[in-house]
Amino acid sequence: MSMFSTGILVLTSPLHTLPLRIAPVLSSAAQRVERTLYVHLHPGLNLGSGSQPRPVFIPPAVDLSNLITRLYSNAADVCGHLDVCVLLTNVRAQSVACSGATTPNGPFPTPQALSHSPEVVLTDFALQDPGQTHQVTQCLQSYTGHCYACRPGLPSVLLHPELMKLQEEDVPEAQQEKAEPLQTYNDVVVGGTFDRLHGAHKTLLSISCLLANRRFLIGLCDHAMLKKKVLKELIEPYSVRVQRLQEFLQDVKPSLQVEVVPLDDPFGVSIVDPLLECIVVSEETRKGGEAVNKKRIENGLPALVLHEIQLLKDAHHTEIEEEKISSSSLRARLLGTLLTPPKDNAHLPPLPYVIGLTGGSGSGKSAIAKQLEALGAVWIDCDKLGHEVYQPDAAAYHKVLEEFGSDILSEDKTINRRALGRKVFGNQERLKVLTDIVWPEIALLVQKRINQARDEDKQVCVVDAAVLLEAKWQNLVHEVWVTIIPEEEAVLRITERDGVTAEDALRRLQSQWSNSKQVAHANVVLSTLWEPEVTRKQVLKAWNLLQKRIQQKQEGH
Repeated sequence: MSMFSTGILVLTSPLHTLPLRIAPVLSSAAQRVERTLYVHLHPGLNLGSGSQPRPVFIPPAVDLSNLITRLYSNAADVCGHLDVCVLLTNVRAQSVACSGATTPNGPFPTPQALSHSPEVVLTDFALQDPGQTHQVTQCLQSYTGHCYACRPGLPSVLLHPELMKLQEEDVPEAQQEKAEPLQTYNDVVVGGTFDRLHGAHKTLLSISCLLANRRFLIGLCDHAMLKKKVLKELIEPYSVRVQRLQEFLQDVKPSLQVEVVPLDDPFGVSIVDPLLECIVVSEETRKGGEAVNKKRIENGLPALVLHEIQLLKDAHHTEIEEEKISSSSLRARLLGTLLTPPKDNAHLPPLPYVIGLTGGSGSGKSAIAKQLEALGAVWIDCDKLGHEVYQPDAAAYHKVLEEFGSDILSEDKTINRRALGRKVFGNQERLKVLTDIVWPEIALLVQKRINQARDEDKQVCVVDAAVLLEAKWQNLVHEVWVTIIPEEEAVLRITERDGVTAEDALRRLQSQWSNSKQVAHANVVLSTLWEPEVTRKQVLKAWNLLQKRIQQKQEGH
């Protein structure tokens, strides 16, 4: 069975039967398509009549809105690896479809170009006579080519889900009644983070596209609105999120005027734009929508219609994840995985494979290093090596005394690190003088330990170093792993562990690289925010994936 990267699924079943068919149809489509699946809706399309059907406008209806929700929910359950996108170019309110001089030839005056070029077209059309197969596939090719820019001779696949054909009499009467129309609006607004577009985002955006006739305004969380987000360091950059939104919406409904604006407070432009008519919310964000309306009324503007959609349940959530499909759950699933491929490290011997483990004070870095050691890694603790370089027989000892004076010595002639710390605290120039002496010496000891591990045929070393990135020791390691926790949690841990004030703990954290800055250099990110068992599972996942990478590298992949 041939696999294709991108496909278009043309759904032809009547609207009231599709909710029951959609899961097996998607499951069947996922056996043919491995990356992007576009879905085109044309309920009642007859591909076996002998005449060539044309696309028509479909009016927005409540059933259609419910189907979109069902489709994205089913897609998350049965083909979560696929990037599914429901296309709505041919869905338009009758009044809008009839009023414009721009659509004399129906929804597709010219074939619509999609972000990913389709390689196959699939359909749920029920073939009555096997002898019609060639005719139906030809008809499907021609129909799809009229709607979307496809290469000539696009392969066609008739899907046959294992589902009993629904007869009209099997469908409850209520579902056979005339479809309830969906109220539409010229200008619609939504707000959100839209990090790593998932099924719940796509449902919200798609239903907003159903409701909007002219303009769709999106307030995209930025800066202050991200501060309280779980694992905010893993949120995609604003520019990436804008690009993904625009690409998705250009595919879904290119006729819409889409505006994406930064959202730095809970309201944004929704409380000052006089043209807005409707705000789309979920049961979770309804209170936010009501707060927007209160502000609008205070500003002398009419209240917005609140259109509420249901949250999508996440069938695969773990104990630390939300029950709904959410970006925070997706970010949690990234922990322990390879976020960015390692940079070229051809100068390093392939074994031992060296992990550089770093993170802010209180982030649980050493606890992770211990777990990795228990799994078989050699733990190289740079804090201990830092103590070694201050010993009287170490090369750095005399250089430090020469630079900072003998008054930093204890009675036993060892360097008093607290006394030395007072001399450099708050003085970046003097601190740099010290680190220029000490860091190269620690790096030499690290290299010595790595060489020793190689002589002992060890497979993996973990260089546990708080200053790994500041000291530019990336050239010593194959991968950089960063541990992160929120700043407020780090303050609590430091005050409890070291007996210092919260102000001192915060000053210490602010003197280090921020989580975001460290994550920007990370190949793998871990977090000890949750229970120890959760961290253990994370570390084990990271370790197992690392073993696969090492094996692939040895096999030359």
